[in-house]
Amino acid sequence: MDYRDQLRPWAIFQRLPDGHNTCVCRLRTRTDADAYVSLLRQGGGSFEVTFDKQPQEIQG
Repeated sequence: MDYRDQLRPWAIFQRLPDGHNTCVCRLRTRTDADAYVSLLRQGGGSFEVTFDKQPQEIQG
């Protein structure tokens, strides 16, 4: 995960019928993600908001 993705930990995934998921976009806040996913759902489809933060590696 690069630095840009670390700044946007909230991801919206589209659930596809074949069982795969596609990341639609990444956002900084949960509120922004919820608002955007509500707009996407008006057009149809199945979408899910997830917190996609990778744990930091411990250096030692």
